[in-house]
Amino acid sequence: MRSGHRLGQLLGHRLGRPFGWLWAAYGTSALGTWLAFGAFPLIAIRVLHAGPAEVAALSSVGTAVGAAVAVPLGPWVEFRRKRPVLIGMDLVRFAALLTIPTAFAFGVLTFLQLLLVSVAVAAADITFRAASGAYLKTLLPAGDLLVANARFESTAWTTTTIGPPLGGAAIGLLGPVATVVADAVSYLLSALGIRAMGGQEPRPELRRAVRMRAGDLLDGWRYILADKALRPLFFNTALFNALVMAAEPLLAVLMLGRFGFTPWQYGLAFAAPSIGGLIGSRLARPLVTRFGQHRVLVVSGTLRALWPVGLAFLGPGTAGLLLVMGVELGLIFCCGVFNPVYATYRLQRTATDRAARTLSAWAVSTKASTALLTAAWGVLGSLLGPRTAIGLAGVLLLATPLLLPRRAAAPLAEPEPAPIRT
Repeated sequence: MRSGHRLGQLLGHRLGRPFGWLWAAYGTSALGTWLAFGAFPLIAIRVLHAGPAEVAALSSVGTAVGAAVAVPLGPWVEFRRKRPVLIGMDLVRFAALLTIPTAFAFGVLTFLQLLLVSVAVAAADITFRAASGAYLKTLLPAGDLLVANARFESTAWTTTTIGPPLGGAAIGLLGPVATVVADAVSYLLSALGIRAMGGQEPRPELRRAVRMRAGDLLDGWRYILADKALRPLFFNTALFNALVMAAEPLLAVLMLGRFGFTPWQYGLAFAAPSIGGLIGSRLARPLVTRFGQHRVLVVSGTLRALWPVGLAFLGPGTAGLLLVMGVELGLIFCCGVFNPVYATYRLQRTATDRAARTLSAWAVSTKASTALLTAAWGVLGSLLGPRTAIGLAGVLLLATPLLLPRRAAAPLAEPEPAPIRT
């Protein structure tokens, strides 16, 4: 009864009109992203006849170059109003993605274009996330951050549940680039939603130096590595995300290639288990209230590492599909609890005037490590076979809980943000 009451409090907690528009914009773009889940690998495999190494390169090279492009954008975003940056990054992603169906329609789509678009989208993603995290920290008081992050997380898993099956059906009916069009339009709608938030965002403090110095590019990393609470969490999340994502292209090759799963089955294998993420995100705040932030962070962060090794036993047919769904259900439930707690913990330990640089450095590192390991696992997949490479990633993930923070750390003492004037 008590847990149900707390869940009701979570659902009924009011965070204001500006957050409502931000949440709606996030949900719209998240739905577009999950409608297009696996679209680039699918286009590469089915349209451009790419092999395992090329599919892995599509994720790794595009992500790595996008991360490099985004490095100077973190310090640049720090000293600018965040809402125009959010709108601009949405429009960049809209324009970049729209070039793919255009080229496909004229029969000139190439693997190089997919790479270039993935670079643009990756750089815009990193910049958008840095700006949105910094904006959220000024939009809401510290006590509401977990509620907001839990809502973002639950929305992400809701769209994950419904997006891939709908995307798979759309591909079957309308062709391989249909979901890319939907994803592009979702970013346009997101930009319009953020613009509709209204209000006057406070201007950040002007930087002392007019020109950006080379040392400014490293501010985010210096801040993370100097903080005893952020440092282990930084290494944990970068390695965990990289290993999970490195196995994804190989899993796509196995399922869509060797084992002959259809696009809708591939989408279903990841969509149906996402209900676990929705449940986990709804439980995050009640669990933190009962057991404490640090304990929930460590336990959920440990449990999420236990599941991926099971993907090494993937086979064809219904049994294989059920195996993927079972592994993903356990993994996603644990991530659903972990992610909003971790996002809140990170924001609480980051000074407001360092938020954009820190979040940008964090995202760049995560993207870069993901790109590096994805490329490495593409080579391993070619040498050892996709199944062996997936199993190796799962075994290494078992060690990632050793990098979680061992002791609880108090949030930084900062004044509450000035309210956005509407």
